[in-house]
Amino acid sequence: MTAPATTGTQVVSPTRRYGAFLVYFVLGVGFGIVLTKSEVLSWFRIQEMFRFQSPRMYEIIASAIAVATFSVQLIRRLGLKSASGELITIPPKPLGHGVRYAVGGTIFGLGWALTGACPGPLFALIGNGLTVMILAVGSALAGTWLYGFLRPRLPH
Repeated sequence: MTAPATTGTQVVSPTRRYGAFLVYFVLGVGFGIVLTKSEVLSWFRIQEMFRFQSPRMYEIIASAIAVATFSVQLIRRLGLKSASGELITIPPKPLGHGVRYAVGGTIFGLGWALTGACPGPLFALIGNGLTVMILAVGSALAGTWLYGFLRPRLPH
């Protein structure tokens, strides 16, 4: 028998841990269905966006930004806590790192344009039968590992 996992100062029972896993799994499946039905996963829709042929994807991105902004403000104002009972805090981002964000955003955008998929929906694409996206997931993981390896040597 394994010992219960700990989070901070609280002990989380295995039953609660698996219950949380089930909730997150169901939410993830639901999110994948929403992504599929809204055609956000469509390579055609993504190419339309990058060619400025349709506002559809920009409207979806704008609505996601609006929901995220509202959600963060709600979390801050209500002092919400995480599932483990810790106060959710979002540290402010330091200003003055424009080049860093521009380079990172450019790399992200190039990867998005080359694969025809944002990293978030990659798993939903795999779930929809596009198994070639396993290569994109592997590449994203390799890029993340490479950044973690090079991070101490990069100018931050």
